[in-house]
Amino acid sequence: MQSVIHAATRIVVKVGSSLVTNDGAGLDHAALDRWAGEIADLMRRGKAVVLVSSGAVAEGVKRLGWNARPTALHEKQAAAAVGQMGLCQAYEQAFSAHNLKTAQVLLTHEDLTHRTRYLNARSTLNTLLALNVVPIINENDTVVTSEIRFGDNDTLGALVTNLIEADALVILTDQRGLYTADPRSNPAAEFVHEGQAGDPALEAMAGGAGSSVGTGGMLTKILAAKRAARSGAATVIASGREANVLSRLADGESIGSQLVATSDRMIARKQWLADHLRLAGALVLDRGAVRAVGEQHTSLLSIGVSEVQGDFLRGDAVACVDEDGNEVARGLVNYSSDESRLIMRHPTRDIEALLGYVGEPELIHRDNMVNV
Repeated sequence: MQSVIHAATRIVVKVGSSLVTNDGAGLDHAALDRWAGEIADLMRRGKAVVLVSSGAVAEGVKRLGWNARPTALHEKQAAAAVGQMGLCQAYEQAFSAHNLKTAQVLLTHEDLTHRTRYLNARSTLNTLLALNVVPIINENDTVVTSEIRFGDNDTLGALVTNLIEADALVILTDQRGLYTADPRSNPAAEFVHEGQAGDPALEAMAGGAGSSVGTGGMLTKILAAKRAARSGAATVIASGREANVLSRLADGESIGSQLVATSDRMIARKQWLADHLRLAGALVLDRGAVRAVGEQHTSLLSIGVSEVQGDFLRGDAVACVDEDGNEVARGLVNYSSDESRLIMRHPTRDIEALLGYVGEPELIHRDNMVNV
């Protein structure tokens, strides 16, 4: 099995807190220098690389002299603010040794769920890559709240993979890769060399929280691979402590667990819709509309909606759910929640009489909808 990284031309590399901070002991400058050298090697081969790095909070905890990662949000944000300074300085120094410039990019959830901000982030990253600059991305922990954060940088890495339409996501962790069970407690556990992203069996294999240093576990990496696959990207989960891991993957060597995508790339607009983590509301569909939207892939008409949940504006992203609450699709709605309540259960021809105007004949047009 040849590594997908060999043929990939645009790659997102994610490194976790335990690797960046040597299990919380402080920034591991030797490891950062090593990854910088390997990324420089990939770039010499003509590959564009974006680095998603955890470690700001862990480094901040170390710099502040705290004994453990805090649980209070304001303390986490303070630690992130302190630690991000050291993290950026260390990466800048590591890459400058290879005559490479770096750029700090801090993202929040809203940067990737608001259409305009999404496109701005995409444009900035594409410009940086065109300038041969290495974007170093982290979640903006200093300003986000628990309700709107990505939750872990595995998810962020997958979303960035979608954002820039990368060919592959490499998740470097402190484990060799994915096993069929926890090898620490089950000696019969088998290593997974290759699988399909989104395979429910993989999710069943993985479980448990991350380390005391980070927030992710193997399950978050499996789910990240599933998300990255939505834009056709494969994912490699491998040990960041493996010597020359990135260069060897680029040589085609099989290292870690490789999870391949099974579907073609989505168009960028539908990809963006699929990656909304927070939705403004929901439209409950009757059985006929569920069939039409879910199986026949048609637009959603007002007559097929039996209930409107939440408050939203025209252009917001909303979920389309069946009567049991199962999500069928999501999309950009053409009418506000108040307007939708007025026209639901009514045919298109009644919209003008009910609202005094007709914006669009569909509640959600097929081009602005993606099945989930």
